[in-house]
Amino acid sequence: MVSLLIITHNNVGQALLDAATSVLGSCPNTCEILSIVQNQDSDVQLQQARNLLNTLNKSNPENDGILVITDMYGSTPSNIATKLGMEMDNVTIITGINLPMMVRIMNYPDLPLDKLAHKAVSGGQSGVIIVEK
Repeated sequence: MVSLLIITHNNVGQALLDAATSVLGSCPNTCEILSIVQNQDSDVQLQQARNLLNTLNKSNPENDGILVITDMYGSTPSNIATKLGMEMDNVTIITGINLPMMVRIMNYPDLPLDKLAHKAVSGGQSGVIIVEK
């Protein structure tokens, strides 16, 4: 099963994981969260992310991969995720986390990493609509 590493500004990731878990009743994936705060050294935060990635790798002996999800492309969380992706194989990074994306990920826990990444993006995109009056 693919593991999840959520890297977002402040507590956005924890809030979305909590909401998705509430909707579905549980989170089937092993998951770690890194909350990025503005005033902390980015090298320290990068090391924290590496440590969480190593924790997820140890908990996933089958090496099914890790899906790293961030909130906004080009931001510090996204930049940290990109560095992790360059350092390690079997990591896929998605930006633009939202609740429909999280629910989609948790509904398909047995998909392989590449298919789960595409399923997550499709869920996130289809969950963004204009509600007409």
